[in-house]
Amino acid sequence: MDFKNHRQRRKTALITGACSGIGYELTCIFASQNYNLVLVDINEPKLIEISEKFTQDYGIHVKSIAIDLSISTSPDAIYLELQQASIQIDVLVNNAGFGIYGLFNETNLKSELEMIQINVVCLTHLTKLFLRHMVEQGEGKVLNVSSTAAFQPGPLMSVYFATKSYILSFSEAIANELEDTGVSVTVLCPGPTKSGFHQRTGTENSQRIKDMKMMDAKTVAEIGYRGLMTGQTLVIPGAKNRIMAEAVRFLPRKQVTKISKVVQGHGWA
Repeated sequence: MDFKNHRQRRKTALITGACSGIGYELTCIFASQNYNLVLVDINEPKLIEISEKFTQDYGIHVKSIAIDLSISTSPDAIYLELQQASIQIDVLVNNAGFGIYGLFNETNLKSELEMIQINVVCLTHLTKLFLRHMVEQGEGKVLNVSSTAAFQPGPLMSVYFATKSYILSFSEAIANELEDTGVSVTVLCPGPTKSGFHQRTGTENSQRIKDMKMMDAKTVAEIGYRGLMTGQTLVIPGAKNRIMAEAVRFLPRKQVTKISKVVQGHGWA
């Protein structure tokens, strides 16, 4: 997708999980659209590399914040650092997140609590902190990255699916609350996507993942960006993903859960 004809005045976008996958591709898009950037990730060397490259290539200002979002104090630390630097956030992209695969009674509790902290608590906390100023200014955008996993329970990835359901419900609710304020909230729900997600879940070597036709992160990011800029509330990239997300509404929940266990294939975005 060519964004060259859609440039706008210099604003600032904050993107979490900016160093890889969909987050990195969104970072590239915002940089190409002349946005200043605040990039948040735990990977400090990669943050420095990206910041230097984008500053040189696009002539924008890039601030990198290397921080562990699984720590409960991280959102307040980010907000305070930006306040002290007098940096106003016009677009908040809550992209950071990860999944865990396995039977719930066998998976690691510490890792799952960290996942809830990043996928749910941090996303909610950052949105609360930055949304108030956007509403006061009468302008702003929030993009929350969920998944098609949000539309049904997910045996073998039970906590991950639940976190994505929260993001979808939360985003749609506050999008409704913010109507006529000048602030929009978009929730992006991609299906299985080529990214580092599968390495984190330990499923990258499964045959089903290797055989699965997945959308690439760049395409997902482009569709998400377009939806964000046009004020869409819900964005599901890909016709097949949209059909599947809609179809589960017409089946008994128990059946949906059984199907999910069979077909989820270790491969959600």
